[in-house]
Amino acid sequence: MLPMRLYTAGIADFERIRQDGRIYIDKTDLIFKLTHESQFVFLSRPRRFGKSLLCSTLKYYFQGRKDLFEGLAIGELEKDWKQHPVLHFDMSVCKNQANMDELRIAIEMQLKDYETVYGRDVDETSPGKRFKGLIQRAHRQTGLKTVVILDEYDAPLLDYLHKPDELEQVRRIMQEFYQMVKVCDADEQFVFITGITKFSQLSIFSTLNNLTNISMDVEYTALCGITKDEMLTVFDPDIQMLADRYHCSKEVMIDMLKQQYDGYHFGKESQDIFNPYSLVNAFKMKDLAYYWFGSGTPTFLFDAMKRFNTNLLELEQLQVPSTQFDVPTEGMTSALPLLYQAGYLTIKGYDFDGDLYTLDFPNAEVKVGFMENFLARMMNLGNTNSRGFAGIFYVSLLRHDIEGALKAMQSFFASIPYLEFGAKELDDITKYEAYYEVLTYVVFSIFNCRTFTQVKVARGRTDVVVFMRDAVYVMELKMRGTAQEALDQINSKDYAIPYQAEGKPVVKIGIAFSQETKTVSDWIIEQ
Repeated sequence: MLPMRLYTAGIADFERIRQDGRIYIDKTDLIFKLTHESQFVFLSRPRRFGKSLLCSTLKYYFQGRKDLFEGLAIGELEKDWKQHPVLHFDMSVCKNQANMDELRIAIEMQLKDYETVYGRDVDETSPGKRFKGLIQRAHRQTGLKTVVILDEYDAPLLDYLHKPDELEQVRRIMQEFYQMVKVCDADEQFVFITGITKFSQLSIFSTLNNLTNISMDVEYTALCGITKDEMLTVFDPDIQMLADRYHCSKEVMIDMLKQQYDGYHFGKESQDIFNPYSLVNAFKMKDLAYYWFGSGTPTFLFDAMKRFNTNLLELEQLQVPSTQFDVPTEGMTSALPLLYQAGYLTIKGYDFDGDLYTLDFPNAEVKVGFMENFLARMMNLGNTNSRGFAGIFYVSLLRHDIEGALKAMQSFFASIPYLEFGAKELDDITKYEAYYEVLTYVVFSIFNCRTFTQVKVARGRTDVVVFMRDAVYVMELKMRGTAQEALDQINSKDYAIPYQAEGKPVVKIGIAFSQETKTVSDWIIEQ
């Protein structure tokens, strides 16, 4: 029987973690290096990736709380524990405000807490002026320079990302507040800013042109998140416990954890990083579930995909230069920067010769959760269990009940109220047929099946190819045409031949769709 293990899932206060004796992965050697190398630092990481815990750790370090760091790397590295004044702001409490006045009030509420300690001058009438006064008075009153920590700096802005007029109002308020970081640089020991997205320094931080962005710095790729070595060392008993629960070997469980939660890379030469929120929750709940998507799905991401007409079929193994996926948010011409910065895509490779990055979904949890949420929005299903429709389809295929699967597909597509993505283009037959290719791709991706569309072969393009554990499905879809014509095309152009070397049965399926009923009208199966 293992002794009680206290996990950190959902807890971002370093003091509580240390005092409770909770499991803590020691990153303090990196913190020591960072705080002695730079003065103004920015770090972008996806939500639920440990940014807030890192901010909390920095706060207690600069407050000189040596007692909390006993036994950690920094306890040996730091010889001079000074008690700097620390202004720590969690800007996520400022999001979802009803109007600009409410936003100012939310900012001022955080300022008020520090003003009870350091005071406020009567001429400090705006959030920025009050912030400036705090930084300077904290330095003057303590004799030590002030430390400023801005966690989730972009949270107030993301609500208005695709509302230009309101975004400009929010930008002005936040700029007046944030620019004081530069104005007061002589009074600051260290400034640390975190967020998901990358707004340009010009528009948000004004003249803060000496901000060091460590988001893709190879030295700090593991500053947030959990590496494989850290998992194997710190969570060794937890891995065995999960293996026992799933009736598999420890080695198999490690591979399952990697497929589910690993795969993030934050630089050209980054080691694999596990999502800390999901991994720790898996050990805590003793279940390999999808925790990251369960903690919230940002609507701004899907709004961006819709606004920029993102092609879902082009998101895997996508090769791009950094100028495309790491641009400032307000300079976006596609949803790609948000998909990367928010953690839905990650770096999977780098070509030094061509200076090209390969982007893809990090792991099964992200891909499956993304597809499920995308499907619900695409079909305008609201609270309907879209996974239920897809589940019947998928389970039928696993049981080799292809007729049952296609009947489920027929009901599935017929349930679509309207096509949210591309509704105005229903009369365009090519796009209409492609829409069903996307739906088929999403359905299989929900179950993490290798699915490809418009696959080039010697004599044409196959509409959909799906690799399952014991079969390969080659599908041709017809909007104006019959199922027999679709099957004849598979055979006449040898679409199935490349997959005979897989060593699995190859199932050919011709499917006809009705433009009137907007669902499957007929199908023919040939194995």
